[in-house]
Amino acid sequence: MRPLFSLLCGSLVALATASQASPGTAPTLASAAQSQIGITLHYDPSYQRLAYPNGDVPLERGVCTDVVIRAYRQLGIDLQKLVHEDMRANWNAYPHPAKWGLKRPDTNIDHRRVPNLAAFFRRHGMEIAPSRDPAQFRPGDLVVWALPYGGLPHIGIVADRTSAAGTPLMIHNIGSGAKMEDVLFAFKVTGHFRYPK
Repeated sequence: MRPLFSLLCGSLVALATASQASPGTAPTLASAAQSQIGITLHYDPSYQRLAYPNGDVPLERGVCTDVVIRAYRQLGIDLQKLVHEDMRANWNAYPHPAKWGLKRPDTNIDHRRVPNLAAFFRRHGMEIAPSRDPAQFRPGDLVVWALPYGGLPHIGIVADRTSAAGTPLMIHNIGSGAKMEDVLFAFKVTGHFRYPK
């Protein structure tokens, strides 16, 4: 009886460990994004030199992409490294607006640009056709918008909560730190991704 009990307990511990260690599950990504609310309080788009890999700007500041980067880092996924390596191997698969003035990958900024994250998720994740159906959006999904001010790209993570009307809330930083807000359909959705697939 004792060996059977030990085997059963060992199996339960292994199962619990496996469920905790499965990075990339959408609700976990949503929780990781939500944990930044009240920590990241400022919007700061300034160019800064970062450590590599796992480099970051101070936690109390950042931009919309930093919400995404930090959430994935809590799951053991370093988008700074992944985007850099993919850009280095596939330079022409990424956008290069003249205003960026780049001729080669830059580990300080590439992963912090919405068009680059969208290109990475399009290449390595699951792309879902933009929709105005709230049921199409799951917790942990990534949404890219074109903001009304000149089409500036913006990105956020679908939360595991909904508005009173049933629209999924979004976790993002659009100017005053990480927040959870009812903005999914406030702007034009230009990209909808799941990563990992």
